[in-house]
Amino acid sequence: MTGAGGFIGSHLTELLLERGLKVRALTRYSSSNRWGHLERIPVDLRRKLDIRSGDITDARVVRDLVKDCDVVFHLAALIGIPYSYHAPASYVTTNITGTLNVLEACREAKVRRVIVTSTSEVYGTALYTPIDEQHPLQAQSPYSASKISADKLAESYFRSFGVPVVTLRPFNTFGPRQSARAVIPTIVSQALMGSKKIHLGNLEPKRDLTFVTDTARAFLLAATARNIEGETIHFGQGKAVSVEEIARRCLKIVGSSAKIETDQKRKRPDKSEVDILLCNANKAKRLLKWNPEVSLDDGIRRTAEYIREHLDEYHGKEYTV
Repeated sequence: MTGAGGFIGSHLTELLLERGLKVRALTRYSSSNRWGHLERIPVDLRRKLDIRSGDITDARVVRDLVKDCDVVFHLAALIGIPYSYHAPASYVTTNITGTLNVLEACREAKVRRVIVTSTSEVYGTALYTPIDEQHPLQAQSPYSASKISADKLAESYFRSFGVPVVTLRPFNTFGPRQSARAVIPTIVSQALMGSKKIHLGNLEPKRDLTFVTDTARAFLLAATARNIEGETIHFGQGKAVSVEEIARRCLKIVGSSAKIETDQKRKRPDKSEVDILLCNANKAKRLLKWNPEVSLDDGIRRTAEYIREHLDEYHGKEYTV
């Protein structure tokens, strides 16, 4: 698994270990030998991990990583949309070249299945709702452009070389371990720090939110489902909620009376904003037998509990790009 130390990757790693599977986990090298959120996994499970340090932009590292693996989960990516406005070349290198390295290594190693992680951001503002997998792809940020490119590389490797690729496209995932660059953690962390005003960007966009354990379960199902090679499958709750409504629900759950305010520096450029993402998950239900199990409010409660316990790791009003 690439990106194993990240938000979704660590939850998926934990799920795989709980199921008794052997996991080789790639975490980005650091001189402090930190493993990201893999350090949150219980010690008895973590002992079973084969942790490798490196970077997906290094083709040799990736070849060594996938050797003798049955299934490869590719989750490593730069994901912050605001940062992609500042450093688009970094997104090309990591998200496109990194994905190319993974696909080429899996081709050489003849793995049984490669699961590439996409994002609902590739759809841009919905031309129709609910969105199905046939919806046009629209690059409304450098981040989304890099992910569209990675998705198309995956498609090309399936069609050109028969690499057994499955592309999974989660709608907005949230939950414990997520950083404050995402909307729910930034709301909850500001509220729990006693802020009287919650600073957010545009309050009008609507998002279809999926709790992280439901996302991890979809990845596990995609590893075992039959005859889905070459497919792109997305999944979400099938309910779109505005950022303002998400904020009100978060504040109610944590017992805060703070006011919600728009901070101009947190807003996307007008033509880059994605107004609505609403998922039609029929394909996931049909091919993966997947259904969401955690409601938005229950997921917010679980996320708030985690943030409350790890509040020192969040930066309150400071804007996380």
